[in-house]
Amino acid sequence: MTAEINSSISALTDFDFDPRTRVVYGSGVMSRLGELAKELGDRALLVTDKGLKDAGHEDRAVESLNADGVSATIFNDVHPNPTTEDVDRCLAVAKKANVNLIIGLGGGSSMDCAKGANFLLTNGGRMEDYWGVGKATKPMLPMIAVPTTSGTGSEAQSFALIANAETHMKMACGDKKAACRVALLDPELTVTMPASVTAVTGIDAISHAVETYVTTKRNTVSQLFSRRAWTLLAKSFPQVLEEPSDLDARGGMLAGSHFAGAAIENSMLGATHALANPLSAHFGLTHGVAIGVMLPHVVRFNATVVGELYANLAADAGLCENGDPSAAEQLARYLTAVVKDWGLPTSLEECHVRTDLIPTMADEAAKQWTGTFNPRPVDVSSLRELYECAFKNETT
Repeated sequence: MTAEINSSISALTDFDFDPRTRVVYGSGVMSRLGELAKELGDRALLVTDKGLKDAGHEDRAVESLNADGVSATIFNDVHPNPTTEDVDRCLAVAKKANVNLIIGLGGGSSMDCAKGANFLLTNGGRMEDYWGVGKATKPMLPMIAVPTTSGTGSEAQSFALIANAETHMKMACGDKKAACRVALLDPELTVTMPASVTAVTGIDAISHAVETYVTTKRNTVSQLFSRRAWTLLAKSFPQVLEEPSDLDARGGMLAGSHFAGAAIENSMLGATHALANPLSAHFGLTHGVAIGVMLPHVVRFNATVVGELYANLAADAGLCENGDPSAAEQLARYLTAVVKDWGLPTSLEECHVRTDLIPTMADEAAKQWTGTFNPRPVDVSSLRELYECAFKNETT
């Protein structure tokens, strides 16, 4: 036992953990939005989308805010994969209302758009000015995030992912000042998700757990978040498929998504996300669909350098025993099976991707920041090969 303890201690790596977000979790905690908002401001910009209005979540948020004396100005015209145009329209509403607090209610799109507007409202300029890390020079408004999907984990991150309106290529704009003050995690809000949204957001969350666990920036803290996220998601995702109204399973998905988002904040992502962005830009693929197709192939590609880490995840999911040399392959096959079980495509051919654009997409993927953290180095040639393998879902 002493040897095991000593081994565990010696495995610790250097880390710099700087949590900035208060996390409030539980069924029904949405009712506390006004109470928590009042501590930060009294003129809130509520950033959401029309689907959340139809589901009744927007009205519930406004009611809670007003009950605690917080006025709410609503911007509910966020589109999926928000662009610089979405941010500019949101910014105009924020300026007119002279807000002192921002609330992002919805999926990653709403939270990203809210963060983007926060950058421009407080620091000026264009979103392109903040592409990268730490480029905001002035304080930003406090923000509360209320996720209604279990996917992006954006509420745990200081990054806004905004697409250029002309090229549709995504820009990761990060700054610690953009981190949310409060993340309000209420599983009840996720029950209204359509099955298709549950599927694509859940697959995105799973990819975050898998990728963050092996990136070159991984550390002791990030891997704690990654592995806990993985165990929650691997257990809860099939349960949600069988019983969509199961609040325990929904809670597991929501917490798992948040922990995976916290892992991203500490370790970044890898080649899967680099490969996914050009697919969304050129063919309009939903992010989770693109991720679901590419992730198993990236796992196989990385297995030569992080096979032992993938083996941990495979064992956690009950796919094999610890030390099984086929663990990475079993993990890859499991990830494909999860995608297939939800009725989503498992090959680029099914997504009607044109093979003549693969060289272009490989070149674009090679320029994506996330790819630089992949545990096995990638370049245009290897990324092109990954696209080609994914076209017909080839396993070798």
